[in-house]
Amino acid sequence: MEKAIESAGSIEMSFLENNMIWLSTVVSIAPMLGFTGTVFGMVKAFDSIAAANDIQPALVAVGISMALLTTLFGLVVAMIIQFSQNVFTFMIDKLIVRMEESSIDLIDTMESLEQKK
Repeated sequence: MEKAIESAGSIEMSFLENNMIWLSTVVSIAPMLGFTGTVFGMVKAFDSIAAANDIQPALVAVGISMALLTTLFGLVVAMIIQFSQNVFTFMIDKLIVRMEESSIDLIDTMESLEQKK
């Protein structure tokens, strides 16, 4: 019975943690996408300088603005998802502890009933 409870617990744990990999993936990729946008924006800014053969703030403002906005967006997305992942991990861990406590109580109850026979 103890092994059956452990097996059921393992299956439930894997079910609870099943989609957490997607949150981890988004947390990892979001800043990289933001920084990719940063590089793209800076390339655009330098292309504007090269095309005009002159350095004027108005020429590079659009590219720099794009660079900063994509960085901001990538970092904000990563922070929100990281916070969500931490909350979900905490909830899952709390549920797992409750499941383990309940299974220990069940095993203790079964053992005490068996001893009374």
